[in-house]
Amino acid sequence: MIPILPLRDAGDLFRREVGVDPEVEARVEAILGEVRRRGDAALREYTRTFDGPDLEQAELPQEALERAYDSLGESFQETLLAASANIERFHERQLPRDYVVTDTPGVVMGLRHLPIERVGICVPGSPTAFPSTILMNVIPAVIAGVKEILIATPPEPDGSVSAAALGAAYIAAERVRVFRMGGAQSVAAMAYGTETVPAVDKIVGPGGVYVAAAKRKVSGLVGIDMIAGPSEILVIADALSNPGYVAADLLSQAEHDTHAAAVLVTDSVPLAEAVQRELERQILLLPRREIAEASLRSNGKILLAENLTEAAETANRLAPEHLELCVADPFALLPRIRNAGSVFLGRSAPEALGDYFAGPNHTLPTSGTARFSGPLSVDDFLKKSSFLYYTSDALADVSEGIMDFAEREGLHAHARSVGIRTGKEK
Repeated sequence: MIPILPLRDAGDLFRREVGVDPEVEARVEAILGEVRRRGDAALREYTRTFDGPDLEQAELPQEALERAYDSLGESFQETLLAASANIERFHERQLPRDYVVTDTPGVVMGLRHLPIERVGICVPGSPTAFPSTILMNVIPAVIAGVKEILIATPPEPDGSVSAAALGAAYIAAERVRVFRMGGAQSVAAMAYGTETVPAVDKIVGPGGVYVAAAKRKVSGLVGIDMIAGPSEILVIADALSNPGYVAADLLSQAEHDTHAAAVLVTDSVPLAEAVQRELERQILLLPRREIAEASLRSNGKILLAENLTEAAETANRLAPEHLELCVADPFALLPRIRNAGSVFLGRSAPEALGDYFAGPNHTLPTSGTARFSGPLSVDDFLKKSSFLYYTSDALADVSEGIMDFAEREGLHAHARSVGIRTGKEK
């Protein structure tokens, strides 16, 4: 099912360009245009066409969120609350520091961090709206101080949204607005605004090819977090690793979709062969077996390295979304890792721990972009604004140099704006 190959055959496994389908691009362009022109009427039509229900009102009332939370049962409520607390505790430490510089006489300058005023969060609806995505996206926004948070998630055919998702929204923020809308039409509604959906300043969160294409097209009009590609996991495992654990972790990503990638790098041939057997056994137990099989067939590999140092360098080259270090001393190997979205250390930290509960964000860079980007964070919901103040004497002290600088660039009005204040106008 999944081949065992020498490391030289790794290729660029995670830098995969999922081609932009011209038909998808054209349909997204049409959807964006219709929602921009016709607002709620177009949004209602697309929701009926793609999701089933004919909704007079896309937004759910706040009472629906509280009722959903109350229906969840005490056990899952406790899990949601514990996960929420973990995510909050981790992300609170990301708040940046404003600063003021006053070490030059007559000069004051500094940097402020200001929350984005209104954000929209895309929450996938397949197979059901993900409560984990809501927690991971809403909580950092709340910590940043975002005033208004919209959640867009596609409804079920009967117009409902899963109680787990609504319950997560209820506990993630004092007040969020949940809209039953998905796909490119939800991105359009949040980017342009409609009669009932306010235009946002930034759109974050995952989605399928239509959401990704729509986010790409509205980027610039609004901010976006990233264009997420298929899910990825790279497991580095030594000879003492449990092959059942490793196989289960590979399958945890392979079941996402047929484009997902699951790769093992090991310096042990016996472990590689044992994981291969475990994959064949465990995949038969999965309800999403066909998806996992297609994923492993297209993008799954077991790679043999000479040693763990070589395995770490492979991770740096591939820059995976999720990286597991299933080795005896993961903290010794961690300093060698430079490119990874999130790193899971040891034999008791499966990737699913990060997806749902531990605290670090599960919205991560894909397709090799961990070489230059990182997880969703509080910083994604902040904007920076600098300020400066000079007294007239402080400006006079530096005026000739500024004027010379401006004139060398051919911008004489720039020079004049300084000279007119200091009696050095030319």
